[in-house]
Formats: sequence, structure tokens, C-alpha cells
Amino acid sequence: MLNLHRLFLMHELRRLETMSAVAKAHSMSPSAVSQQLSHLERETKVTLFEQAGRRVILTDAGMQLARRAEEMLSLLEATEAELEMAQGEASGVLRVASFQTPLIALAPATVSILEQRHPELRIELAQREVEAAYEGLLAHRFEVILGEDYPGGRRVVRRGTDREDLLRDPLLLVLPDSGPWSVPGSLAELADAPWALDPEDTRTGDWARTYLRAAGVEPRVRFDTPDPLLQVHLVRSGHAVAFLPGIIASEHLGGTRPLRLPGDPHRSLYTAARAGAAGQPALLAFRAALLEAGGTLSDLHALDRLER
Repeated sequence: MLNLHRLFLMHELRRLETMSAVAKAHSMSPSAVSQQLSHLERETKVTLFEQAGRRVILTDAGMQLARRAEEMLSLLEATEAELEMAQGEASGVLRVASFQTPLIALAPATVSILEQRHPELRIELAQREVEAAYEGLLAHRFEVILGEDYPGGRRVVRRGTDREDLLRDPLLLVLPDSGPWSVPGSLAELADAPWALDPEDTRTGDWARTYLRAAGVEPRVRFDTPDPLLQVHLVRSGHAVAFLPGIIASEHLGGTRPLRLPGDPHRSLYTAARAGAAGQPALLAFRAALLEAGGTLSDLHALDRLER
């Protein structure tokens, strides 16, 4: 019988393309990965790899086995989820990865709901940006992740994952409540303002600069930081203006002046899990609690709107 761990490494080699990448993703040495996959080749009595310069590539038979390995791993997870569902209670450990703002706004309420309704379930939270979270999900280090899509950006859907929409989060302009940047009539009047923006190579930073340039504003980025709470503090202290997500408005934008933007842009928040585990009771409980926590966020309809 084929060894499941070796099949998993075979699947990972197809996904990550090099043995060194597989080794790094799973805290193994490249030689240990090579030994395991060589053992798998001997078990199958079929040539699974070929040398191409310094790299090892999969043969047609190796590629087919890697595809079957992915199917088997997904089927195993689906079977485990069915058995857990038959037990009737969400329990065990659920490992979650999320970027910062959902952790700030949703994690405390979500964990409280789960502690009350599913006391045998323990949530472990790790802060990761979306790409790193996806890598951890596909490498089986996390069971579920939170992600985001921005207006005009590519909708992220990874093969072999189950994606579920969470909420639409308005993107706000946040200004100091006094001083020269507190009452602009339009975005154009902020052309000379000091901005606090996410780095340009992030989804948030790319969207912010694209949105401003479409409005005829080349932002003077004085503070280049991915930390939304630092951005809020810089705005509150009168040193910057910023774009911030509405999800943190209810508790963290005090002492500032948040405004809805022209065009009412939103980002989309979602959860993603491996497709085979989508029916896992712990995952279903987490997603339900997360939706409930999201439903308690303050209504932002009353905010003033900036004119074009």
C-alpha cells in the first residue's frame, strides 16, 4: 500500500515545483524530501522523476500520481469530516490564519461565540497576509483562512479550495477632526496632504494609489505602513490622512472624521478552506460564528460622503 505521507509530498512537489520549496514549506531538509520521494518511486516501480539540469521534474506518470494524490487527500479529509459530523459536536483544534483587520474587528466576538456554544472546540489564530495564509492552508498548516479582494483587482480563488463570502466592507477616507485637512470638498483638495498608505506592493496599497490617481491625485506618501491602527493614530494626531476599512470604524476611528468615498468602493472579505474539509463541523461552526460577529458591526450608512 502506498504511503500517504509520501503521496502528500508528491502532491506538494507538483504544487511547489522544487524539492527545496517542499522542504522549506514543511521544515524538512531537501535530502529528507528526496529520500521519501525516492522511496515512493521504488514502491511504485515506475519512473516518477527526471533530472533537468539541477532540477527534478515529474514524468507523465509522476504528474498523474501527483494528481491522484491530491484527489486522495481531499477524499480523506471529506471522509474525516463525515465521521466528525456523525459525532454531532464541533471539537478539537481549528487553526485559522487571517490578516490584521478581521483579527481586530471580528476575532474577539467570534471566539466568544464559539467558547459559549462549542466549549470542546479550541481556535488557534495566526496573523498572516493573504498569500502566506493561502500557502499555509494548502500546506495543511491551517484549516481555514480569511482573505480580501479589492475593487478592480483579481478575484483570488485557489484550486482545491472552498471559498465562502463573508461581508462587503466599505473603504473610507479618514481625516483629522480639526486642522487644514479636516474639511476638504473633494479628493482633489487633498493633493498636497500627507498620506498614510499601505505599501504599494500590497493589495490595499495598490488599490489606494490607483483610486487616487483616477481622481487626479498623486499621493504624497509620508507614512508607508501596513498597520491600520498606526494609520489611525497618525490621522488622529493630525499628521496624515488615510484610507481605512469600515470594519474597524465602530471602535477604532474615534477622534477622526471618517467619510464615504465617491463611488462607494468596498472590499470583499471571505473565508477559504480546503475543499475536502468544507463539511468539517469545526469549520462550519467557525464560519457561522464569524458571520454572526460580522452582523454585529456598526451601521455606517449615516456617514457623510465626500463629493467628487
